Amino acid sequence: MAENIHPPMEQLQDLEYCIDSNPPWPETIMLAFQNYILMLGTSVMIPSYLVPAMGGSDGDKARVIQTLLFVAGINTLLQALFGTRLPAVVGGSFAYVIPIAYIISDSSLQRITDRQERFIQTMRAIQGALIVASSIQIILGYSQVWGLFSRFFSPLGMAPVVGLVGLGLFQRGFPLLGNCVEIGIPMLLLVIGLSQYLKHVRPIRDVPIFERFPILICVTIIWIYSVILTASGAYRDKPYATQLSCRTDRANLISTAPWFKFPYPLQWGPPTFSAGHSFAMMSAVLVSMVESTGAYKAASRLAIATPPPAYVLSRGIGWQGIGILLDGLFGTVTGSTVSVENVGLLGLTRVGSRRVVQISAGFMIFFSTLGKFGAVFASIPFPIFAALHCVLFGLVASVGLSFLQFTNMNSMRNLIITGLSLFLGISVPQFFHQYWNPQHHGLVHTNAGWFNAFLNTIFSSPATVGLIVAVFLDNTLEVEKSKKDRGMPWWVKFRTFRGDNRNEEFYTLPFNLNRFFPPT
Repeated sequence: MAENIHPPMEQLQDLEYCIDSNPPWPETIMLAFQNYILMLGTSVMIPSYLVPAMGGSDGDKARVIQTLLFVAGINTLLQALFGTRLPAVVGGSFAYVIPIAYIISDSSLQRITDRQERFIQTMRAIQGALIVASSIQIILGYSQVWGLFSRFFSPLGMAPVVGLVGLGLFQRGFPLLGNCVEIGIPMLLLVIGLSQYLKHVRPIRDVPIFERFPILICVTIIWIYSVILTASGAYRDKPYATQLSCRTDRANLISTAPWFKFPYPLQWGPPTFSAGHSFAMMSAVLVSMVESTGAYKAASRLAIATPPPAYVLSRGIGWQGIGILLDGLFGTVTGSTVSVENVGLLGLTRVGSRRVVQISAGFMIFFSTLGKFGAVFASIPFPIFAALHCVLFGLVASVGLSFLQFTNMNSMRNLIITGLSLFLGISVPQFFHQYWNPQHHGLVHTNAGWFNAFLNTIFSSPATVGLIVAVFLDNTLEVEKSKKDRGMPWWVKFRTFRGDNRNEEFYTLPFNLNRFFPPT
């Protein structure tokens, strides 16, 4: 048998900066700003979809976007300092759309005729649901229950889950890019060209600017190009949907955003609480927990760190629960999860530095208070972000599949588990998506709206379906005799904080806090 010249590698070798090493300060600041620009796509898209359905105006939308960015900055900083300590951006999540749509369509809210009043009352109802539902992650995290459950994970079980964290977001890639191909396709080609084909070209000293800053460069070029198309009247007679996707002057964010606004808790008034709304929202909290777990595993690999031990994973989930609580208190219109696109950016730039993400959190907080300046960047057309998602979501998916190198993929058992998990993880949510709309609440359609929202949310998440299938099969099919095939000899040392000496380097709390919170 020929010698294996590509043996399994615990840590990636071709990244230049790991979790606790930092680029020079000018590069660090530019990389942090690039992270901020990238996470704007989701931060603008979610309120743009939900706020009008709630009855809100363009001014309300601008204010919600500011609040979402402000809280995302706080949550990212908390996670990087006291949570998993991985370089992961924490922002708004699409997992919450179905339960929020259920709240929006509540008959008691729909009866309110005044649009502004309906927006305020709906926002308060969403806030109350988020506050109650956040207790799920707080309890599962700080009680270490999620960490105990993670002991059932193996490289074989996690590979499809992390893979589906990226692959499951395919609808936010080319389908959105296709809404305006004249700017989406050039953006996609330019990103691939600069970051891959020209990455070794260094026109300025020894800095690989095309590899380090492809998003800043490409967004600037295509954004200017789209401004020229808009100003030249290229979309004057196009359908409204095309104009909304392509034009740079249709978002109405710059004109409606205040010059200065400091978001604060309960700015929309006191939250209102409903048992049905809270139960529906809990489904999204569970989904975001699964998706974040997969994203943390990918971020650890792209930051050249060890997989987060059970204790660290639980700590991160607990702080993420605090983040959802803050979402409810401030009124961000959605809950939080780890930004998958920003995880992918770690691999694209080959920089996994924690400091970069911490400074990007500062940009989020700073620009969210300066409304007009933040709105300028937030008015970038969505197809530009969709082109970036095509590259970055795919990169995260491939990181997940890389865990298979620690398993025996010549085992028919492993092939069946991997294939079934990936296929059902994509196929089942797609089936549920075909039936979902805000009026009928999806495939599950009983008289209990909260029950509909709960099941439709769970089974519309590729990562969650993949986790259910992969972990169940991996822990019930020939478990004892398949330990080596599953990759457990490699994985078991990462279950506990003290299982690997490198964990202390990557995951120890700052300010000597480990004295008060000793790891287990």
